Amino acid sequence: MPQGIVLLATPEGWRHSVLTVEGGMLCGRLADVPVNAGPAEARAAAAAMVVGLTHDIHDERVDVTWDPPREPGPWTAQVTVAATSPSTYG
Repeated sequence: MPQGIVLLATPEGWRHSVLTVEGGMLCGRLADVPVNAGPAEARAAAAAMVVGLTHDIHDERVDVTWDPPREPGPWTAQVTVAATSPSTYG
């Protein structure tokens, strides 16, 4: 399960790292986001990717909450299980 996202703008495009509760990390580039895209577009794409993957792999709904920006530096977000997730009705 994901627990956080780190998003970083590079000259080659937006890069992401998804941190898991098990201590793992999934890293890559936001391929569908243009190199010159702004932070809002990149954050939306990263959040949508994590929400979609979590639903597909874990059958859970999650919320992504972005931390206040720090300039310069990466954007970070917390990923939490949504209140309406199927596992909360067990």
